Amino acid sequence: MNKNSKIYIAGHNGLVGSAIVRALKEAGYSNLLTKPRSDLDLTSYVEVEKFFTSEKPEYIFLAAAKVGGIFANDKYPADFIKDNILIQTNIIDNAYKSKAKKLLFLGSSCIYPKLALQPIREEYFMTGALEPTNEPYAIAKIAGIIMCQSYSKQYGMDAISVMPTNLYGENDNFDLESSHVLPAMIRKFDDAKKNNLKEVVLWGTGSPKREFLHVDDLASACVFLMNNYSSPKIINIGTGEDLSILELANIVKECVGYKGQIVWDSSKPDGTPRKLLDISKIKSLGWSPKIRLTDGIKRTYKWYKENVSL
Repeated sequence: MNKNSKIYIAGHNGLVGSAIVRALKEAGYSNLLTKPRSDLDLTSYVEVEKFFTSEKPEYIFLAAAKVGGIFANDKYPADFIKDNILIQTNIIDNAYKSKAKKLLFLGSSCIYPKLALQPIREEYFMTGALEPTNEPYAIAKIAGIIMCQSYSKQYGMDAISVMPTNLYGENDNFDLESSHVLPAMIRKFDDAKKNNLKEVVLWGTGSPKREFLHVDDLASACVFLMNNYSSPKIINIGTGEDLSILELANIVKECVGYKGQIVWDSSKPDGTPRKLLDISKIKSLGWSPKIRLTDGIKRTYKWYKENVSL
């Protein structure tokens, strides 16, 4: 990308999209194209086609998606598969039709088999059954990957697909019904601290292991790959390190300054037992994460207090 290339960030108000906008601006890219949901319905092919015909972006970061944690995925499975497939199809097809130079599609580590060998290498894609709790979302993301690969094979389109691990950071979703585990913990511990509650109840047993990447690290990786990677083969983005949900809870509890007890509700699902990405492929290209987990959680909690917990 040149500094004046016309770059469209789909989903620029979300956790990932807003971080990509920040990263691009910091790197000196000035010709950024964004459209709020109120002005452009990405689930409408007619609206997306009209947008691409008039604007003709050269580079596209496809970060728009309907996302959520275990609760949201379980409650709204039809919405997750329908909305995500519509958004992806509309943007990928119109990026090709408008002769965009390159598209980066944001996948998810949930596209890998539930019981994949650890750490998870890119070649484990499509080799086993998915985690049932987020299967509709995962299948939508798999469809996006295959669509990028198919457009690359049939039309020669430069479309890359990146698989980020669990994300967190500023501008995250802290709604307890639809958030992921880390922002949900921040909210629960902060609420308990403010209300002087003696205990916080968390889902599951605390035993599953997860990897967490600050969204600013993801954004730097996406900009790096847009400039340095062109292959239909998927590529992982993560930290290469994981920890148990129990260990995570203790770190978040300390960062928030909550002094009470943690109670684990083992009647609730744990999800995948372990999910750690192998990031040797992206590291071999010259990228590695910079933000330590504790530092990232402190930054996220500061943002939460200033913007959500008022």
